Amino acid sequence: MTCQDAYETALRREREEREREREREREREREHEGGDERHGGKGDREREQDERHCMKRCEDREEGFARQRQCKLRCEDRYGPSKHHTREGGRGRVNDLNKHHKSKEEKTENPYYFDSKSFELQYATKEGNMSVLEKSDLLNGINKFILGFYEANPNTFMLPHHWDADSVLFVIRGNAAMTFVTQENRENFNLERGDVLMIPAGTTAYLVSTQNDEKLQIVELLHPVNNPGQYKEFFGVGGEQTESFLNSFSSEILQAALDVPKEEIQRLFKQQKGGGAIIRATHEQVRALAQRGTSTKRYGLSKSAFSLLNEEPIYSNDHGEYYEVSPNDYQQLENLDVSVAYCDIKQGSMMAPNFNSRTTYITMVEEGSGYIEMTCPHLGKQSNKEQKERQTSGPRYQKVRANLSKGDAFVIPSGHPVVIVSSENENLKMVGFGINVRDNKKNFLAGQENMINQLDDEAKELSFERPAREVEEMFQRQQNSYFMAGPQQQQQRKSPLLSALDFAGF
Repeated sequence: MTCQDAYETALRREREEREREREREREREREHEGGDERHGGKGDREREQDERHCMKRCEDREEGFARQRQCKLRCEDRYGPSKHHTREGGRGRVNDLNKHHKSKEEKTENPYYFDSKSFELQYATKEGNMSVLEKSDLLNGINKFILGFYEANPNTFMLPHHWDADSVLFVIRGNAAMTFVTQENRENFNLERGDVLMIPAGTTAYLVSTQNDEKLQIVELLHPVNNPGQYKEFFGVGGEQTESFLNSFSSEILQAALDVPKEEIQRLFKQQKGGGAIIRATHEQVRALAQRGTSTKRYGLSKSAFSLLNEEPIYSNDHGEYYEVSPNDYQQLENLDVSVAYCDIKQGSMMAPNFNSRTTYITMVEEGSGYIEMTCPHLGKQSNKEQKERQTSGPRYQKVRANLSKGDAFVIPSGHPVVIVSSENENLKMVGFGINVRDNKKNFLAGQENMINQLDDEAKELSFERPAREVEEMFQRQQNSYFMAGPQQQQQRKSPLLSALDFAGF
Protein backbone atom coordinates (compact mmCIF):
# COMPACT_ATOMS: atom_id res chain seq x y z
CA MET A 1 0.00 0.00 0.00
CA THR A 2 1.43 3.39 -1.02
CA CYS A 3 1.41 6.45 1.23
CA GLN A 4 -1.37 7.92 -0.94
CA ASP A 5 -3.57 4.84 -0.67
CA ALA A 6 -3.00 4.56 3.07
CA TYR A 7 -3.73 8.23 3.61
CA GLU A 8 -6.99 8.15 1.64
CA THR A 9 -8.12 4.96 3.40
CA ALA A 10 -7.43 6.47 6.81
CA LEU A 11 -9.19 9.70 5.82
CA ARG A 12 -12.27 7.85 4.52
CA ARG A 13 -12.61 5.78 7.67
CA GLU A 14 -12.12 8.90 9.77
CA ARG A 15 -15.04 10.58 7.98
CA GLU A 16 -17.20 7.50 8.42
CA GLU A 17 -16.40 7.37 12.13
CA ARG A 18 -17.20 11.08 12.54
CA GLU A 19 -20.56 10.58 10.82
CA ARG A 20 -21.40 7.64 13.09
CA GLU A 21 -20.44 9.70 16.14
CA ARG A 22 -22.61 12.60 14.96
CA GLU A 23 -25.55 10.22 14.57
CA ARG A 24 -24.99 8.87 18.07
CA GLU A 25 -24.84 12.44 19.38
CA ARG A 26 -28.13 13.31 17.64
CA GLU A 27 -29.70 10.25 19.23
CA ARG A 28 -28.43 11.35 22.65
CA GLU A 29 -29.81 14.85 22.05
CA ARG A 30 -33.24 13.41 21.29
CA GLU A 31 -33.08 11.47 24.53
CA HIS A 32 -32.03 14.60 26.44
CA GLU A 33 -35.09 16.55 25.23
CA GLY A 34 -37.40 14.37 27.30
CA GLY A 35 -34.84 13.60 29.99
CA ASP A 36 -36.35 15.64 32.81
CA GLU A 37 -39.84 14.32 32.09
CA ARG A 38 -38.66 10.71 32.10
CA HIS A 39 -36.23 10.84 35.01
CA GLY A 40 -37.00 13.93 37.05
CA GLY A 41 -39.54 12.22 39.32
CA LYS A 42 -37.69 8.96 39.76
CA GLY A 43 -36.19 7.81 43.02
CA ASP A 44 -32.58 6.84 43.59
CA ARG A 45 -33.29 3.12 43.18
CA GLU A 46 -34.97 3.59 39.79
CA ARG A 47 -32.15 5.82 38.58
CA GLU A 48 -29.60 3.21 39.69
CA GLN A 49 -31.45 0.56 37.69
CA ASP A 50 -31.52 2.80 34.63
CA GLU A 51 -27.80 3.47 35.07
CA ARG A 52 -27.00 -0.25 35.24
CA HIS A 53 -29.05 -0.93 32.10
CA CYS A 54 -27.30 1.93 30.33
CA MET A 55 -23.85 0.61 31.24
CA LYS A 56 -24.83 -2.88 30.12
CA ARG A 57 -25.79 -1.43 26.72
CA CYS A 58 -22.36 0.21 26.56
CA GLU A 59 -20.68 -3.16 27.03
CA ASP A 60 -22.88 -4.79 24.40
CA ARG A 61 -22.75 -2.09 21.73
CA GLU A 62 -19.38 -0.36 22.03
CA GLU A 63 -16.07 -1.93 21.03
CA GLY A 64 -12.85 -1.27 22.93
CA PHE A 65 -12.11 -0.10 26.44
CA ALA A 66 -11.90 3.59 25.54
CA ARG A 67 -15.34 3.75 23.85
CA GLN A 68 -16.97 1.70 26.56
CA ARG A 69 -15.49 4.03 29.16
CA GLN A 70 -16.81 7.15 27.40
CA CYS A 71 -20.23 5.54 27.04
CA LYS A 72 -20.32 4.65 30.73
CA LEU A 73 -19.34 8.20 31.69
CA ARG A 74 -22.34 9.43 29.72
CA CYS A 75 -24.51 6.97 31.65
CA GLU A 76 -23.21 8.38 34.92
CA ASP A 77 -23.95 11.92 33.76
CA ARG A 78 -27.44 10.98 32.61
CA TYR A 79 -28.64 8.83 35.50
CA GLY A 80 -26.46 9.89 38.43
CA PRO A 81 -28.27 11.03 41.60
CA SER A 82 -27.48 14.70 41.13
CA LYS A 83 -26.47 14.95 37.47
CA HIS A 84 -29.10 15.38 34.74
CA HIS A 85 -28.38 16.61 31.23
CA THR A 86 -29.82 20.00 30.36
CA ARG A 87 -30.04 21.64 26.99
CA GLU A 88 -27.00 23.70 27.86
CA GLY A 89 -25.11 20.63 29.02
CA GLY A 90 -25.93 18.90 25.77
CA ARG A 91 -24.51 21.79 23.79
CA GLY A 92 -21.37 21.74 25.91
CA ARG A 93 -20.83 18.08 25.10
CA VAL A 94 -21.34 18.80 21.40
CA ASN A 95 -18.68 21.53 21.60
CA ASP A 96 -16.29 19.09 23.27
CA LEU A 97 -17.07 16.56 20.56
CA ASN A 98 -16.34 19.09 17.84
CA LYS A 99 -12.99 19.87 19.44
CA HIS A 100 -12.25 16.17 19.50
CA HIS A 101 -13.11 15.84 15.81
CA LYS A 102 -10.91 18.82 14.99
CA SER A 103 -7.93 17.25 16.73
CA LYS A 104 -8.62 13.95 14.94
CA GLU A 105 -8.71 15.77 11.59
CA GLU A 106 -5.38 17.45 12.35
CA LYS A 107 -3.92 14.10 13.30
CA THR A 108 -5.08 12.54 10.02
CA GLU A 109 -2.91 15.07 8.15
CA ASN A 110 0.09 13.17 9.53
CA PRO A 111 -1.00 9.54 9.85
CA TYR A 112 2.49 8.51 10.97
CA TYR A 113 2.15 10.39 14.27
CA PHE A 114 0.21 9.34 17.38
CA ASP A 115 -0.04 11.57 20.43
CA SER A 116 0.01 10.12 23.94
CA LYS A 117 -3.82 10.02 24.00
CA SER A 118 -3.77 7.46 21.17
CA PHE A 119 -2.89 4.70 23.62
CA GLU A 120 -5.93 2.68 24.72
CA LEU A 121 -6.11 1.19 28.22
CA GLN A 122 -6.23 -2.60 28.39
CA TYR A 123 -6.54 -2.81 32.16
CA ALA A 124 -5.94 -0.39 35.01
CA THR A 125 -5.96 -0.23 38.80
CA LYS A 126 -4.99 2.47 41.25
CA GLU A 127 -1.50 0.95 41.29
CA GLY A 128 -0.80 0.85 37.54
CA ASN A 129 -2.02 0.21 34.02
CA MET A 130 -1.28 -1.32 30.64
CA SER A 131 -2.13 0.45 27.37
CA VAL A 132 -1.51 -0.20 23.67
CA LEU A 133 -1.32 2.03 20.63
CA GLU A 134 -4.53 2.20 18.63
CA LYS A 135 -4.59 0.38 15.30
CA SER A 136 -3.94 2.38 12.16
CA ASP A 137 -4.95 1.67 8.57
CA LEU A 138 -1.61 3.12 7.51
CA LEU A 139 0.34 0.34 9.21
CA ASN A 140 -1.08 -2.60 7.28
CA GLY A 141 2.44 -3.74 6.50
CA ILE A 142 3.31 -4.05 10.20
CA ASN A 143 -0.12 -4.59 11.75
CA LYS A 144 1.00 -7.91 13.18
CA PHE A 145 2.90 -5.88 15.80
CA ILE A 146 1.49 -3.82 18.69
CA LEU A 147 3.23 -1.09 20.70
CA GLY A 148 2.43 -1.29 24.43
CA PHE A 149 3.23 0.73 27.54
CA TYR A 150 3.20 -0.54 31.14
CA GLU A 151 3.39 1.70 34.21
CA ALA A 152 3.22 0.73 37.89
CA ASN A 153 3.78 2.43 41.24
CA PRO A 154 6.74 1.49 43.46
CA ASN A 155 6.40 -1.73 45.47
CA THR A 156 3.61 -3.19 43.34
CA PHE A 157 3.05 -6.69 41.99
CA MET A 158 1.57 -7.75 38.65
CA LEU A 159 -0.35 -11.01 38.96
CA PRO A 160 0.87 -14.13 37.12
CA HIS A 161 -0.36 -14.08 33.55
CA HIS A 162 0.50 -15.10 30.01
CA TRP A 163 -0.16 -13.61 26.59
CA ASP A 164 -0.90 -15.16 23.22
CA ALA A 165 1.90 -12.95 21.90
CA ASP A 166 5.68 -12.75 21.91
CA SER A 167 6.86 -9.63 23.71
CA VAL A 168 10.08 -7.61 23.55
CA LEU A 169 10.31 -5.12 26.40
CA PHE A 170 12.59 -2.20 27.22
CA VAL A 171 12.77 -0.73 30.73
CA ILE A 172 12.76 3.07 30.50
CA ARG A 173 12.34 3.86 34.19
CA GLY A 174 12.60 2.11 37.56
CA ASN A 175 13.71 -1.38 38.56
CA ALA A 176 11.84 -4.67 38.54
CA ALA A 177 12.16 -8.33 39.44
CA MET A 178 10.53 -10.55 36.82
CA THR A 179 9.86 -14.28 37.00
CA PHE A 180 9.19 -16.67 34.12
CA VAL A 181 7.38 -19.93 34.87
CA THR A 182 7.15 -22.83 32.42
CA GLN A 183 6.24 -26.47 32.81
CA GLU A 184 9.88 -27.35 33.47
CA ASN A 185 11.40 -24.56 35.53
CA ARG A 186 11.33 -21.01 36.89
CA GLU A 187 13.68 -18.18 35.95
CA ASN A 188 14.19 -14.90 37.78
CA PHE A 189 15.57 -11.63 36.43
CA ASN A 190 16.42 -8.31 38.03
CA LEU A 191 15.77 -5.57 35.48
CA GLU A 192 16.88 -1.96 35.43
CA ARG A 193 16.72 1.01 33.08
CA GLY A 194 18.04 0.14 29.63
CA ASP A 195 17.45 -3.61 29.85
CA VAL A 196 15.92 -5.51 26.93
CA LEU A 197 14.10 -8.79 27.54
CA MET A 198 12.22 -11.19 25.28
CA ILE A 199 9.15 -13.01 26.66
CA PRO A 200 8.00 -15.93 24.47
CA ALA A 201 4.27 -16.32 23.90
CA GLY A 202 2.55 -18.50 26.48
CA THR A 203 5.18 -17.93 29.17
CA THR A 204 3.60 -17.31 32.55
CA ALA A 205 5.22 -14.22 34.01
CA TYR A 206 4.88 -11.95 37.01
CA LEU A 207 6.89 -8.95 38.11
CA VAL A 208 7.32 -6.63 41.04
CA SER A 209 8.41 -2.98 41.00
CA THR A 210 11.38 -2.96 43.36
CA GLN A 211 12.32 0.72 43.58
CA ASN A 212 10.89 2.58 46.56
CA ASP A 213 10.83 6.09 45.12
CA GLU A 214 10.31 5.67 41.38
CA LYS A 215 7.60 4.27 39.15
CA LEU A 216 8.27 1.34 36.85
CA GLN A 217 7.79 2.14 33.15
CA ILE A 218 8.20 -0.40 30.37
CA VAL A 219 7.62 0.02 26.64
CA GLU A 220 7.15 -3.17 24.67
CA LEU A 221 6.55 -4.59 21.23
CA LEU A 222 3.95 -7.36 21.07
CA HIS A 223 3.70 -9.93 18.28
CA PRO A 224 0.40 -11.88 18.54
CA VAL A 225 0.55 -15.52 17.50
CA ASN A 226 -3.20 -16.07 16.98
CA ASN A 227 -4.83 -12.99 15.44
CA PRO A 228 -2.56 -10.40 13.77
CA GLY A 229 -2.84 -7.07 15.54
CA GLN A 230 -4.86 -8.49 18.45
CA TYR A 231 -3.63 -10.10 21.64
CA LYS A 232 -5.22 -11.43 24.80
CA GLU A 233 -3.88 -11.70 28.34
CA PHE A 234 -4.78 -14.64 30.56
CA PHE A 235 -4.64 -14.31 34.34
CA GLY A 236 -4.48 -17.60 36.24
CA VAL A 237 -5.40 -15.88 39.49
CA GLY A 238 -7.83 -13.03 39.93
CA GLY A 239 -8.69 -10.10 42.10
CA GLU A 240 -11.67 -7.84 42.57
CA GLN A 241 -11.28 -6.45 39.05
CA THR A 242 -9.51 -9.35 37.35
CA GLU A 243 -11.18 -12.71 36.88
CA SER A 244 -9.12 -15.91 36.90
CA PHE A 245 -9.51 -17.96 33.74
CA LEU A 246 -9.77 -20.98 36.05
CA ASN A 247 -13.19 -19.71 37.09
CA SER A 248 -14.39 -20.34 33.55
CA PHE A 249 -14.17 -24.09 34.08
CA SER A 250 -17.09 -25.89 35.64
CA SER A 251 -16.82 -26.81 39.31
CA GLU A 252 -16.88 -30.50 38.36
CA ILE A 253 -13.81 -30.09 36.16
CA LEU A 254 -11.92 -28.17 38.85
CA GLN A 255 -12.79 -30.74 41.49
CA ALA A 256 -11.51 -33.55 39.29
CA ALA A 257 -8.40 -31.66 38.17
CA LEU A 258 -7.35 -30.53 41.66
CA ASP A 259 -8.83 -33.48 43.55
CA VAL A 260 -10.29 -31.21 46.23
CA PRO A 261 -13.88 -30.67 47.40
CA LYS A 262 -16.05 -28.01 45.83
CA GLU A 263 -16.18 -26.03 49.08
CA GLU A 264 -12.40 -25.65 49.17
CA ILE A 265 -12.31 -24.48 45.56
CA GLN A 266 -14.95 -21.85 46.28
CA ARG A 267 -13.08 -20.76 49.38
CA LEU A 268 -9.82 -20.49 47.42
CA PHE A 269 -11.22 -18.13 44.81
CA LYS A 270 -13.24 -16.10 47.30
CA GLN A 271 -10.01 -15.30 49.15
CA GLN A 272 -8.62 -13.56 46.06
CA LYS A 273 -9.56 -10.02 47.04
CA GLY A 274 -6.76 -7.99 45.58
CA GLY A 275 -7.06 -4.73 43.67
CA GLY A 276 -6.99 -6.18 40.17
CA ALA A 277 -4.12 -7.14 37.88
CA ILE A 278 -1.63 -4.80 39.63
CA ILE A 279 -1.66 -4.75 43.43
CA ARG A 280 0.38 -3.42 46.35
CA ALA A 281 3.09 -5.66 47.85
CA THR A 282 4.82 -5.39 51.23
CA HIS A 283 8.47 -4.41 51.49
CA GLU A 284 9.28 -7.93 52.70
CA GLN A 285 7.59 -9.52 49.68
CA VAL A 286 9.35 -7.16 47.28
CA ARG A 287 12.72 -7.82 48.90
CA ALA A 288 12.22 -11.60 48.75
CA LEU A 289 11.31 -11.58 45.06
CA ALA A 290 14.23 -9.28 44.20
CA GLN A 291 16.74 -11.47 46.03
CA ARG A 292 15.79 -14.47 43.89
CA GLY A 293 16.58 -12.62 40.68
CA THR A 294 19.90 -12.40 38.92
CA SER A 295 21.33 -9.13 37.62
CA THR A 296 23.93 -10.87 35.47
CA LYS A 297 23.45 -10.04 31.79
CA ARG A 298 24.55 -13.01 29.72
CA TYR A 299 24.92 -11.06 26.50
CA GLY A 300 23.59 -12.83 23.44
CA LEU A 301 22.54 -16.03 25.18
CA SER A 302 19.01 -17.21 24.60
CA LYS A 303 17.54 -16.92 28.09
CA SER A 304 18.82 -13.63 29.40
CA ALA A 305 18.31 -9.89 29.47
CA PHE A 306 20.44 -7.54 27.39
CA SER A 307 21.69 -4.30 28.95
CA LEU A 308 21.53 -1.98 25.95
CA LEU A 309 22.68 1.24 27.60
CA ASN A 310 25.80 -0.45 28.99
CA GLU A 311 26.96 -1.09 25.42
CA GLU A 312 28.98 1.33 23.32
CA PRO A 313 26.73 3.55 21.18
CA ILE A 314 26.74 2.85 17.45
CA TYR A 315 26.75 6.57 16.64
CA SER A 316 27.78 9.31 19.07
CA ASN A 317 29.29 12.76 19.40
CA ASP A 318 28.62 15.88 21.46
CA HIS A 319 25.18 16.24 19.85
CA GLY A 320 23.72 12.81 20.50
CA GLU A 321 23.98 9.06 21.02
CA TYR A 322 22.35 6.12 19.26
CA TYR A 323 22.22 2.55 20.61
CA GLU A 324 20.71 -0.51 18.96
CA VAL A 325 20.57 -4.23 19.70
CA SER A 326 19.84 -6.56 16.79
CA PRO A 327 19.47 -10.34 16.45
CA ASN A 328 23.22 -10.49 15.82
CA ASP A 329 23.75 -9.26 19.40
CA TYR A 330 20.76 -10.81 21.15
CA GLN A 331 19.63 -14.15 19.76
CA GLN A 332 16.16 -13.92 21.29
CA LEU A 333 15.23 -11.30 18.66
CA GLU A 334 16.11 -13.50 15.70
CA ASN A 335 12.78 -15.25 15.13
CA LEU A 336 10.86 -11.98 15.21
CA ASP A 337 13.46 -10.21 13.04
CA VAL A 338 13.27 -7.08 15.22
CA SER A 339 15.69 -4.74 16.95
CA VAL A 340 15.51 -2.32 19.88
CA ALA A 341 17.01 1.16 19.53
CA TYR A 342 17.56 4.04 21.94
CA CYS A 343 18.34 7.56 20.77
CA ASP A 344 19.34 10.58 22.90
CA ILE A 345 19.52 13.84 20.93
CA LYS A 346 21.06 16.66 22.96
CA GLN A 347 19.13 19.90 23.34
CA GLY A 348 19.20 22.07 20.25
CA SER A 349 20.70 19.27 18.14
CA MET A 350 19.38 16.96 15.47
CA MET A 351 20.02 13.55 13.96
CA ALA A 352 21.28 13.89 10.41
CA PRO A 353 18.83 13.19 7.57
CA ASN A 354 18.78 9.45 6.92
CA PHE A 355 16.69 6.55 5.69
CA ASN A 356 16.64 2.80 6.32
CA SER A 357 16.84 0.35 3.45
CA ARG A 358 14.52 -2.32 4.90
CA THR A 359 13.54 -1.54 8.49
CA THR A 360 10.41 0.26 9.67
CA TYR A 361 10.65 1.80 13.15
CA ILE A 362 7.86 2.23 15.69
CA THR A 363 9.17 4.82 18.13
CA MET A 364 7.98 6.28 21.43
CA VAL A 365 9.23 9.45 23.10
CA GLU A 366 10.52 8.63 26.57
CA GLU A 367 11.45 12.14 27.61
CA GLY A 368 11.89 15.63 26.22
CA SER A 369 10.45 17.43 23.23
CA GLY A 370 11.27 18.32 19.65
CA TYR A 371 9.90 17.64 16.20
CA ILE A 372 10.20 15.24 13.29
CA GLU A 373 10.20 15.92 9.55
CA MET A 374 9.80 13.11 7.03
CA THR A 375 9.54 12.94 3.26
CA CYS A 376 6.70 10.83 1.88
CA PRO A 377 5.81 10.24 -1.79
CA HIS A 378 2.18 10.65 -2.88
CA LEU A 379 0.85 11.55 0.58
CA GLY A 380 -1.27 14.47 -0.52
CA LYS A 381 -4.34 13.97 -2.70
CA GLN A 382 -3.50 14.74 -6.33
CA SER A 383 -5.68 16.11 -9.09
CA ASN A 384 -5.76 14.49 -12.52
CA LYS A 385 -3.52 17.26 -13.83
CA GLU A 386 -0.98 16.71 -11.06
CA GLN A 387 -1.01 12.97 -11.70
CA LYS A 388 -0.27 13.54 -15.38
CA GLU A 389 2.54 15.94 -14.50
CA ARG A 390 4.01 13.38 -12.12
CA GLN A 391 3.89 10.72 -14.82
CA THR A 392 5.93 12.93 -17.13
CA SER A 393 8.25 14.71 -14.69
CA GLY A 394 8.82 12.09 -11.99
CA PRO A 395 7.65 11.51 -8.42
CA ARG A 396 6.64 14.30 -6.05
CA TYR A 397 7.14 14.36 -2.32
CA GLN A 398 5.39 15.93 0.62
CA LYS A 399 6.93 16.87 3.93
CA VAL A 400 5.09 15.57 7.00
CA ARG A 401 5.95 17.15 10.30
CA ALA A 402 4.90 16.61 13.92
CA ASN A 403 5.84 18.14 17.23
CA LEU A 404 7.01 15.53 19.71
CA SER A 405 6.57 15.33 23.47
CA LYS A 406 6.71 12.69 26.18
CA GLY A 407 4.49 9.70 25.48
CA ASP A 408 4.00 10.40 21.76
CA ALA A 409 4.67 7.71 19.16
CA PHE A 410 5.52 7.83 15.47
CA VAL A 411 6.31 5.45 12.62
CA ILE A 412 9.23 5.74 10.20
CA PRO A 413 8.59 3.47 7.19
CA SER A 414 11.54 1.95 5.38
CA GLY A 415 12.97 4.08 2.60
CA HIS A 416 11.50 7.35 3.93
CA PRO A 417 14.10 10.10 4.59
CA VAL A 418 13.65 11.54 8.08
CA VAL A 419 15.11 14.18 10.41
CA ILE A 420 14.51 14.39 14.17
CA VAL A 421 15.30 17.64 16.02
CA SER A 422 15.49 18.20 19.77
CA SER A 423 14.11 21.34 21.40
CA GLU A 424 16.37 24.10 22.66
CA ASN A 425 15.37 23.43 26.28
CA GLU A 426 15.92 19.70 26.83
CA ASN A 427 17.26 16.48 25.38
CA LEU A 428 14.95 14.34 23.26
CA LYS A 429 15.09 10.66 24.30
CA MET A 430 13.31 7.94 22.32
CA VAL A 431 12.89 4.17 22.26
CA GLY A 432 12.30 2.48 18.92
CA PHE A 433 11.51 -1.03 17.74
CA GLY A 434 12.80 -1.96 14.30
CA ILE A 435 10.79 -4.40 12.17
CA ASN A 436 12.37 -6.36 9.29
CA VAL A 437 15.94 -5.66 10.39
CA ARG A 438 17.76 -8.42 8.54
CA ASP A 439 20.25 -6.89 6.05
CA ASN A 440 19.07 -3.35 6.82
CA LYS A 441 21.37 -0.41 6.07
CA LYS A 442 21.00 3.06 7.60
CA ASN A 443 21.97 5.64 4.97
CA PHE A 444 22.86 9.18 6.08
CA LEU A 445 22.31 12.08 3.69
CA ALA A 446 24.42 14.71 5.47
CA GLY A 447 27.50 14.89 7.66
CA GLN A 448 31.03 13.67 7.06
CA GLU A 449 29.73 10.12 6.67
CA ASN A 450 27.04 10.44 4.01
CA MET A 451 26.10 8.42 0.97
CA ILE A 452 26.13 11.43 -1.38
CA ASN A 453 29.91 11.44 -1.11
CA GLN A 454 29.93 7.97 -2.65
CA LEU A 455 28.34 9.11 -5.92
CA ASP A 456 30.49 9.22 -9.02
CA ASP A 457 31.44 12.73 -10.13
CA GLU A 458 29.34 12.34 -13.26
CA ALA A 459 26.35 11.24 -11.17
CA LYS A 460 26.74 14.32 -8.96
CA GLU A 461 26.88 16.65 -11.95
CA LEU A 462 23.89 15.07 -13.66
CA SER A 463 21.81 14.94 -10.45
CA PHE A 464 22.45 18.44 -9.10
CA GLU A 465 23.29 20.23 -12.40
CA ARG A 466 26.40 21.63 -10.78
CA PRO A 467 30.07 20.79 -11.02
CA ALA A 468 30.96 17.77 -8.91
CA ARG A 469 33.46 19.81 -6.88
CA GLU A 470 30.73 22.23 -5.76
CA VAL A 471 28.51 19.35 -4.67
CA GLU A 472 31.40 17.79 -2.75
CA GLU A 473 32.15 21.07 -0.99
CA MET A 474 28.55 21.40 0.13
CA PHE A 475 28.20 17.89 1.46
CA GLN A 476 31.61 17.86 3.13
CA ARG A 477 31.31 21.22 4.87
CA GLN A 478 29.47 19.72 7.86
CA GLN A 479 32.22 18.57 10.23
CA ASN A 480 30.04 16.25 12.33
CA SER A 481 28.63 12.86 11.45
CA TYR A 482 25.27 11.35 12.46
CA PHE A 483 24.36 14.13 14.96
CA MET A 484 24.85 17.85 14.51
CA ALA A 485 23.65 21.29 15.61
CA GLY A 486 19.99 21.93 14.86
CA PRO A 487 18.54 24.86 12.92
CA GLN A 488 18.37 27.16 15.95
CA GLN A 489 21.96 26.46 16.92
CA GLN A 490 23.02 27.46 13.43
CA GLN A 491 21.88 30.98 14.45
CA GLN A 492 19.50 31.07 11.51
CA ARG A 493 22.42 30.87 9.12
CA LYS A 494 21.18 28.98 6.06
CA SER A 495 24.17 27.14 4.67
CA PRO A 496 24.51 25.80 1.12
CA LEU A 497 24.08 22.31 2.56
CA LEU A 498 20.62 23.20 3.85
CA SER A 499 19.80 24.64 0.43
CA ALA A 500 20.66 21.30 -1.10
CA LEU A 501 18.47 19.52 1.44
CA ASP A 502 15.61 21.90 0.62
CA PHE A 503 16.06 20.89 -2.99
CA ALA A 504 15.79 17.24 -1.92
CA GLY A 505 12.45 17.81 -0.22
CA PHE A 506 13.20 18.68 3.44
